[in-house]
Amino acid sequence: MLKDITLGQYFPGDSYIHRLDPRTKLLMVVVYIVALFMASNWLAYGLVALFLAACIKISMIPLKAITRGMKPVLVIVVFTGVLNLFFTPGTHEIVNIFGFSLTWEAVERAVQMILRIMLLITGTFLLTYTTSPIALTDGLERLLDPLKAIKFPVHELSMMMCIALRFIPTLIEETDKIMSAQKARGADFESGSLMDRAKALIPILVPLFISAFRRADELATAMECRCYQGGEGRTKLKQLHYTQLDFTAYAIGAVLILGVLAAGRIG
Repeated sequence: MLKDITLGQYFPGDSYIHRLDPRTKLLMVVVYIVALFMASNWLAYGLVALFLAACIKISMIPLKAITRGMKPVLVIVVFTGVLNLFFTPGTHEIVNIFGFSLTWEAVERAVQMILRIMLLITGTFLLTYTTSPIALTDGLERLLDPLKAIKFPVHELSMMMCIALRFIPTLIEETDKIMSAQKARGADFESGSLMDRAKALIPILVPLFISAFRRADELATAMECRCYQGGEGRTKLKQLHYTQLDFTAYAIGAVLILGVLAAGRIG
């Protein structure tokens, strides 16, 4: 299960999505999320899903990597669907189970919520799949530049985000190694009651936290040795520049928003 977590991983490539400015990709993700939450009927959801499918196709990210990244969140998705299934009011009742009325409106709502969550997660994962953590940091810092006028620590915030994304795969790999070592010593993480399983995680969490703090201390020492003093006076190796491709992406985002609005009126 741990190996299925792909958040923070970057798949190098030379597709149109990869070549977009990181600022464009960050803003397009915001546009995509707004369009997704504006969707109110099946036609609108279809437009958003078609847009995401086109982005995945253009990015040339393996479909296997996309589906593998969805496995760890399936429990949350199913749980959300079940809650909407039994707690959404409606008039067209299908069946009544132990006092809970199941209606067609609830079924439609549950399916839409499941679809919305899956589209949301896949769309945000696509951002990290096609953008390196360093590029994301630069893009976020440039977008938040106006906040520097009020002394907001933009560079430090972007740096923390970059480090967090960079170390997610490392911590997952470390957790997998610790679990394998504990299993070799006879630890059992799959049997027993819920409380027993929770207690069995202690031999994993303790060394994992120690390892994480050790890595953080080593990283802080390395940054101090390189005379890191924050963003003041620092320059960029790669300067960000908008191209015609970025303006085309913004135009497509505007078309997506207008299409979802039009679909909502039709519905």
